[in-house]
Amino acid sequence: MIEEIYIAPSRGADQLQLSIAELVQGKGIIGDRNFDKSNWPGQNITFIEIEEIESFNRAFNRSIKSSSTRRNIITRGIRLNELVGKTFIIGECRFRGIELCEPCSILGEILETPSMKKHEAIRAFVKKGGLRADVLSSGTICVNMEITQEAL
Repeated sequence: MIEEIYIAPSRGADQLQLSIAELVQGKGIIGDRNFDKSNWPGQNITFIEIEEIESFNRAFNRSIKSSSTRRNIITRGIRLNELVGKTFIIGECRFRGIELCEPCSILGEILETPSMKKHEAIRAFVKKGGLRADVLSSGTICVNMEITQEAL
């Protein structure tokens, strides 16, 4: 299920929370910094599991917000790593899981504290940083929508 939706209007800009997002096939979320960019596959949209954020917070006695991860879609109840190479559906929109969205130095900088170095924060999200996906069909998605894998 979709817990939260975020966009950032430009690189480094604060994440803006949405309840509804308009997606365009092959381009991503209207208003997001990566909209209509195709520098690499999976640049259209990113997902992360709220369970991984909660696990990080418990393990390191932190209280990071889900928006701190800089991902577009925060999910609950679905294993995103299993969607690499698969087609999945949210409402009327179809997606293709391209690759894991591994943590980068920007995430490390955001999560760094005096007691947690940048590289430690990055390491904590390796294989847990979410999913990069391509938008295969245009439409609207909103909070509380279910995510289902397309039947083969």
